[in-house]
Amino acid sequence: MRPITGFRLGFISLLAAAVGVIAGVVAFLLYNLIGLFTNLAFYHVWPFHFRSPAENQLGPWVILIPVVGGIIVGFMAKYGSPKIKGHGIPEAMEAVLTSKSRIEAKVAILKPISAAIAIGTGGPFGAEGPIIQTGGAFGSVIGQIVSTTASERKVLLACGAGAGMAATFNTPIAGVILAIELLLFEFRSRSFIPLVIATTLATSVRQMLLGNGAMFKVLPMDFGIPRALPYYLVLGVVCGAIAIAFTKALYFVEDNFDRLPISELWHPAIGALALGIIGFFVPRVLGVGYDTLGDILNNNLALKLLVLVAVCKSVALLLSLGSGTSGGLLAPMFMSSAAAGGVFAMGVNDLIPSAHLSAGACALVAMAAVFGSASRATFAFIVFAFEIVRDFNSVLPLMLVSVIAAAIAMRYLPNSIMTEKLARRGLDIHQDYEANALKQLKVAEVMALDVATVEPEETVRAAADRFATGDLRNSRHHALPIVDSAGQLQGLVTQGDLLRAIQADPAGEMAVIDAGTRSLIVAYPDERVFDAVTKMLEHNIGRLPVVDRTAPQKLVGYINRANVMGSWRGHLHEEFVREHGWFSSMKAARESRLGGMVAGRVTALSSDGICIRLDGTEENLVEEFSLSAPARGVSRGDHVRVNYRKEDGRKIAFRIEELSSRQ
Repeated sequence: MRPITGFRLGFISLLAAAVGVIAGVVAFLLYNLIGLFTNLAFYHVWPFHFRSPAENQLGPWVILIPVVGGIIVGFMAKYGSPKIKGHGIPEAMEAVLTSKSRIEAKVAILKPISAAIAIGTGGPFGAEGPIIQTGGAFGSVIGQIVSTTASERKVLLACGAGAGMAATFNTPIAGVILAIELLLFEFRSRSFIPLVIATTLATSVRQMLLGNGAMFKVLPMDFGIPRALPYYLVLGVVCGAIAIAFTKALYFVEDNFDRLPISELWHPAIGALALGIIGFFVPRVLGVGYDTLGDILNNNLALKLLVLVAVCKSVALLLSLGSGTSGGLLAPMFMSSAAAGGVFAMGVNDLIPSAHLSAGACALVAMAAVFGSASRATFAFIVFAFEIVRDFNSVLPLMLVSVIAAAIAMRYLPNSIMTEKLARRGLDIHQDYEANALKQLKVAEVMALDVATVEPEETVRAAADRFATGDLRNSRHHALPIVDSAGQLQGLVTQGDLLRAIQADPAGEMAVIDAGTRSLIVAYPDERVFDAVTKMLEHNIGRLPVVDRTAPQKLVGYINRANVMGSWRGHLHEEFVREHGWFSSMKAARESRLGGMVAGRVTALSSDGICIRLDGTEENLVEEFSLSAPARGVSRGDHVRVNYRKEDGRKIAFRIEELSSRQ
């Protein structure tokens, strides 16, 4: 077995710093590469200056340019790597789930180039998804070059992805949270510290190379707090519906492309042809569209144009991305959902003139709420939108609209827009994260105290007879600690050890100290249950004697698999057991005269009766109950809870709940 090593926070933080710098440079290079391909394709010039393709003068020829880009990307996906297809984030998630955060090095090269070609030839995509995947790929590759654990490599991958997001939009906090919500599913210092380092450096590099401003400038907005809150409630419902519709539509388009009777090589070209036709009539749908998004947020577009952008950008994105080309999802969804938010504000103002909603404010809020709810990264995009405007007045509407939209999307979408593709491949993605209950409990809280022991000189036959007699203290465990007359722990003997010893010597005269093991792995009362479980797994054993840390041979308890499973009982009780309120408690008190509930160990069991040694009674009081039906799945020695009723002077058990079985 390989040696167990801990997470190297300092070392991984240094690597994260390198990943952050690389992500910042990649963002700069991709941004300029998109500018180069856009200028070449639509303006036939060579500068790297970022420019919108909407201003082109090509006329009908604009229909063919996206097709050329689609053909190139199709060949790159077929003969380079199929991992370049899609918008990047699901592919990064898949690497975490299926290949221990390993991404091929060629993806780090092919993904940004294919995305630059697709976007530069008019693709309605954003640069952020490819940068996120590319940054994650560089983080993963560094984690493969240097010897790392899978957990360390996952953190490096997430650092690259979060740094890519931060470098694209100049939003370092949102980059950290996005990596936590979509890739790590944990909030721990060991991952948070490297993430912050990576996103800080990526943002710093971005500011040096691209400037301090955001991709689009936003003027001050009137969020109308608190008078506009009722309208934001409605907007939250609208955003949730948009997120559901867009997610279902995207995978509907993908499914239909998969059914086409032609090679996948040509799918991106077909999607690009549809894009070219739409772009000929509505040029604003071509390219990333940061300029159009800025116009929407600054309320520079009329109602009809907003409707046109919202519909046409969505259709163009669905057809293009659904065809399997390469490009990011964030920016185009931001544009279409922001346009929808602006339409909502203008529509409400027409119906209710006193509403005075700001189209820009509703656009910003909708932009964050739709993508946050569709991706299950609500917190990340609340922070993202706040970092864009840096106006504290935006916080209340952002939170309210985003969580309403998220609640609706969670109700009707079993998987997010990021995980639906992975779920179809049989991958189960849990995007909720919580504290590990085993790390919250000490061994002393769950260990067994009433442990039967054997003396070293006792014979194997005598020890085996103790198991066979059915004595509860003995039969409840599958192993017995060997303790001498001075109370010192000498070893451990299991039922398997006794059987093997009797097979070798049917007379059973061997001493248990010779049949058992003297080389013990032990637990301590003050250590976490998680640490004890780790010892069990590392040494392939199912039980540990618990000893005093200051006196290593003093036995104080015993922990095994049953104790570990029992440690979840309190957690499950908090999650699923609904406690009595005041009214139900008064009702229960009235009914207690007719029955009750007890807990204890089963000492005797028949088809029509059960005897329970009650917990918490010094004299080991045993009560007898009649059974209304046979108690299935319950055996002597089990710890149970019995609900009973009184009838004709008898206590009749009508419900028996097993708390823990024989250990």
